[in-house]
Formats: sequence, C-alpha cells, structure tokens
Amino acid sequence: MRRSQKLFSVGLLALVISGCAVTSQPIDRSVSEQRAKSDLHNMYKDQEPLSGPLTLHQAMARAVKYNLEGRLKIMEEALAKRQLDLASFDMLPRMALSAGYAGRNNISASSSQSVRTGTQSLEPSTSQDRDRNVADLTMVWNVLDFGVSYISAKQQGDQRLIVQERRRKVINTIVQDVRSAYWRAVAAERLLKQIDSLMVRVDVARGNSQTMSDQRIGDPIQALGYQRALIEATRQLEEQRRALSLAKTELATLINLPLGTELTLATGDDYPIPELKVDMSRLEQEALTSRPELREQDYQTRISSAETRKAMLRLLPGLEFSAGGHYDSNSFLVNDKWADYGVKVTWNLFNVISAPAAIDVAKAGEEVATARRQAMSIAVLAQLYVANANFRDALRQFQTNQQLAQIDEQIVGQLRNRYQAAGLGELDLIQGELNTLQADLRRDLSYADLRNAYGQIFASAGLDPLPDELQSTQVQSIASALASREAAWSAGNISVPAAHAQVQ
Repeated sequence: MRRSQKLFSVGLLALVISGCAVTSQPIDRSVSEQRAKSDLHNMYKDQEPLSGPLTLHQAMARAVKYNLEGRLKIMEEALAKRQLDLASFDMLPRMALSAGYAGRNNISASSSQSVRTGTQSLEPSTSQDRDRNVADLTMVWNVLDFGVSYISAKQQGDQRLIVQERRRKVINTIVQDVRSAYWRAVAAERLLKQIDSLMVRVDVARGNSQTMSDQRIGDPIQALGYQRALIEATRQLEEQRRALSLAKTELATLINLPLGTELTLATGDDYPIPELKVDMSRLEQEALTSRPELREQDYQTRISSAETRKAMLRLLPGLEFSAGGHYDSNSFLVNDKWADYGVKVTWNLFNVISAPAAIDVAKAGEEVATARRQAMSIAVLAQLYVANANFRDALRQFQTNQQLAQIDEQIVGQLRNRYQAAGLGELDLIQGELNTLQADLRRDLSYADLRNAYGQIFASAGLDPLPDELQSTQVQSIASALASREAAWSAGNISVPAAHAQVQ
C-alpha cells in the first residue's frame, strides 16, 4: 500500500510538472497571409488619389501626410501625451479600498497568565466572531512624494516636447528626401524616352551590320569593329537607364504610393537657378535657435536640472497625512463603523548619506548635457557651412554641365545635317547622339543636386517647411503651405516663427 502511494505521488507530481511546461507553436501560413493582406490594405487606405501630373510640393505634401515614418512619429507624440497624462495622476493621494469576508474554522480565543505566579489568571474568552465582513477605505498623502511626482510630471512634459522636436526633424528629412528623389525622377522622365529611342536605333544598326557580315559584304574587320562600337554604345545606354529607372520607385516609396502606380511628373523645359538671398549670419543664428537637435538638448538639460531638484527634495523629511473609514461586522464591537486620521513625519536617514552623491550625479548630468549641446552647436554650424559650400559647388557644376549640353546639342545638329547629306556614317551620328544624351543626363542630375543642396541649407538652419497651423489637411492645402514657405525663403524672409506641423 505504501509503495502504491509513492507511485501515485510520483505520477501526480509528473503530471503537474508536465502541465506547467510551456510550448510554442509556429504561426500558420494562413495567419501570415491574412496579416499581409491586412497590412497592404492599411498601408494605402484613405489616401487621396492622384489627379494630373505630380508637382514637387504635392509630392512633399503626400510624404508629410502619408509617409509611414512620419505616421510613426505622430503616434509616438500621442503616446508621449498619454504618458504625461498618466504621470499627472502620481501627484494625487494614495487611496486604497478593500472589502471582504474573514472567517476561521474555530473560535479566536485567548487567556491570560500571571507574570508573577505563572498561573492562568483569566479563563479562555473571545471578542471576535468566527465569520465577519470587513471593509476599509484609506487615503494617504505624502507631501514629499507629491513634490517628487510634480517634478517627474514636468520631466515627462519635457519628454513629450522632445518627441515633438524629433518629429520636426523627421518632417525636414522627409521633405529633403522627396526633393532629391523628385528631381532625379524628373531627369528620368525627361531622358528615359530618349534612351529607349536611341537603344532601338542602335539595335537596328546592329542588325543591319550583322546581316551585311553574314552576306560577307565589306571588310570583316571593319564590320566587327562597327558592331563592337554599337555594343559599347548599348552598354553605356543600359548603364544610364539603370541609373534612372529606380528614381520613380524611390519617389513612390517616399510618398507612400502603391509600388507600380503610374506616376507622371510636372516637368518643365527650363532650369530656374535658385538664389540664396539670406546672410549666413542670420542662418547661423536661426540654426543655433531652431535646430531640433539643439532644442532637444535644451529639454534634456532641463530634465537633468529637475533630477538635481528631486535629489535635494529627498533630503527633506516627508509629511504624511492619512484618513480612513472602516467597517467590521464583529458583533462584539461597540462601534462597528469608525473613522481614523493622523499626521506623521517620516524621514529616511539613509537618504542623508546617499543624497550628496545623488546630487553630484545629477549636477554632472547637467554639465554633460551642456557640453553635449555646445559640441552639437559646433556640428550644426559646420553642417550649415558645408551645405552652403555644396550649394556653391553644385551651382558651378550645373553651369558647366549646362554649357557642355548646349555645345553637344549644337554638335549633334551638325552631325544630323551631314548624315542626311550622306556625308557621315550612322555610327558617328549614333555616337554623337549618345554623347548628347550623356551630357543631358549630367546636366539634369547636376540640377537635381543643385536643388537638393539649396534646400539643404534651410534644413541645416532648422527652418520648418510647414507653418504652425494649416487651413486643411488636404494634400493641396499642405502643398500650398509648403510652396508659400519656400517662396518666402527664396525672397530672403526666414523670420516666420519656427513651428510644428499639425498634420494627422
């Protein structure tokens, strides 16, 4: 019998242990497929459809409103606001409510014993029912805890403002990325058709040359050299096409369009050259005042200062107020309902020992935040001057490439005339058109770099591309606000107050 009991106990223990074992099942493919369909639907839902050719500022507006990284920053800002609301509740008094039933299997009885004689001086007696109902409502408020919670709530508020500054930086980055991708996509739209047309002509010429070689017409070495030159031209055209073919895909990704969407850009035939009409001294001051990274460090410094105040507060004794209401159904009680209250001073003496070290740490944190901000200020100014130098260099490169493109255009015009007069071979004409196409490509890509470098100056200065408030969150309204702000910058007006875009 004893052996059977042991076996039963061992078996029961093994069953309990096996029941506590945790196993993880792989996710079924159908679940992943459903998740993929849901994500594809949610990524592009509720977006305004494209209407007509896409302008630069419309592309920027769609990126600001629909870009997934921008949406993430909006969600982080909303989370920070909720965390601030939650931190505010820490300043309230602690209030606890308890109610329940208490019972025991025998009577709670006691007796007394004489200290002098060691004999029982009172027969066993009780003053408590075996079963009773109890309820308590107690409130405790510590003034010291309130002060610490208040400072913590202020720190949480600064954390929310830091999230807003990071969102400003994301919007600036998105706008710059769209600017760069848009002008490269414009170059692609201008040149891809010319590249495809020239590749067709090269293929036809290669076919004609191969036919003549098969029929043994002309010098074989000259024919092979002609074919080699055509193949080399094809290779160069393919490289140019590959450099341009992904530009629209990159732009569509930035503005959160479904990949594969037919995208037409509002391209022009002219190349307006931007002009910087703002003094560098004004841009320096604006950069040191408005750059999101520096403003974030300002908030970090304030958070570090608050840590010092919290460490000093913990040196003080805490004044605690308490009050409560109670109920007990015990029939032996004269008063089964009562209230109590009290005031007491609490002081953790070990805080007196540890607080100086905590204060030193907090002050060191303030010094580090200040040093970090100063180092970042130097980096911000360097970025501003680098952006200005890049703009000047991009302007010179564009002007040079534009002159070369104009000369190559004149050359290919002369080559066409000679080809039509039968004074020039087709290969020479194709090579001339290829040179012209490459010159046009260099010109358009250098113009894209010029526009990007121009916008980078204002981004390095921390200027917000959007005003504080928008009349509407429609794409066209956002695009108009972007265009208006850039027009003001182009005119030399950067005095518009820095603000955060309120786009949902």
